[in-house]
Amino acid sequence: MLLIPLGVCRKYTRSCANDKLGSQVRVLNAHLHLRLDGVSQSPEQVDRHQSRVVKTLITTQVLNGVGVAGTVAAGSLLVASITDSETLAGLAQTFSVLGAAAMALPLARLTNRGGRRLALSAGLITGLIGSLFAIVGGSTENIYFMLLGSFLVGAASASGYQARFAAIDLATPDNRAKQLSLVVWGSTIGAVTGPNLMEPSGRIAENFGLPSLVGPYIVSAITLGLAVIVIFLFLRPDPYLTAHKDAHAAGVVIKKSFKETFAHIKSHPAALFAISSIAIGHLVMVAVMVMTPVHMKHVDVTLQIIGLVISIHVLGMYAFSPIVGSLTDKLGAIRVIQLGVALLLVSTVVSGTAAADNAIQLGIGLFFLGLGWSFTLIAGSTLLSESVDDQMRPSSQGTSDLIMNLMGAAGGALAGLIIGFLNYGWLCYFASLPVIVLGIWSYRIKRPVA
Repeated sequence: MLLIPLGVCRKYTRSCANDKLGSQVRVLNAHLHLRLDGVSQSPEQVDRHQSRVVKTLITTQVLNGVGVAGTVAAGSLLVASITDSETLAGLAQTFSVLGAAAMALPLARLTNRGGRRLALSAGLITGLIGSLFAIVGGSTENIYFMLLGSFLVGAASASGYQARFAAIDLATPDNRAKQLSLVVWGSTIGAVTGPNLMEPSGRIAENFGLPSLVGPYIVSAITLGLAVIVIFLFLRPDPYLTAHKDAHAAGVVIKKSFKETFAHIKSHPAALFAISSIAIGHLVMVAVMVMTPVHMKHVDVTLQIIGLVISIHVLGMYAFSPIVGSLTDKLGAIRVIQLGVALLLVSTVVSGTAAADNAIQLGIGLFFLGLGWSFTLIAGSTLLSESVDDQMRPSSQGTSDLIMNLMGAAGGALAGLIIGFLNYGWLCYFASLPVIVLGIWSYRIKRPVA
């Protein structure tokens, strides 16, 4: 008996709604079974497989987060030390973001060809190689090796972003957002732990006769290597290949042309809106977040206080992801994006009106900033997956991550210019403008039929 995956059933049912075949597909959909590695599986077995996939991805995100998050501060300090210029310190993070953007589409292409295991592993291995380059660059004070390493480490970030989509390959429509959000939540542990390992990792580096600041990159190489092992051992059967095995059997061709992808996104207003939601949320988050420490340093504020404010921001970004996912499943992605818009607007007002030494108000503002980002990212990612054809998902997801990272890089660059010519308050004002546009747009978008 030919067994058809849920996503194919839904879309084929809509296209055949007026004929007998459509009715047959709907009946088949009601008695759905999936095939894993050629063996028919019950819904209970599919659920167990999905649970294992999510747990594997969460573990990978923790390891990835520890590795990448720990290099953010170390990279900036290393570049500043090598170049003897604080102005150039931000180049490390800029190159890392550009690396994530550059790898988004290649990883999506690898997913189309060989599944999630291949794509995620490739990104993590590239990040590991980047850590080794950064260790060499930091040890020899070679700025070119250092920046190349930062660029390649960005591939690990790209892998982390795409892991959230791997969580919904086998998910049902009623829990898709929750599954995605659990993987995003896994980044919380890494994002908090990574920076706190700077001092002990520095001592490890010194024991090998290396500069202390390359210590986080040693940790990064180790944790990314462990993440690759976890992916290879436990992310099987591959969720993407499993979900699309029966799609091939049903005669559905998995499209691989990115020209087709762009045309497909343009022809689906909800998909275009979803990508815009993710991109605008990321732009605003990066722009305001990276300039908040600069704003606070205008007065006598300790690095500890600045670190606390940023930690509160990170808490808002990740800690409540499961709640955001549940809300998305219950209320719908568009409604949750609207809530994200409201939170982002509140954050720009609260942050923009805060004095440089008012750590409490800035902490509240950045908490709302992180929470608004979480709402737009999770709901936008869910809406994107719902809005495009199944065969277009990987390439559309890669396109989304590419645009998101480019917007993040642009946000950081523009924020520096605005701060240079105006001030932090004006930065928050300008950041609110695309958010307002997104909010107005949200009322013109209809939720795609599930």
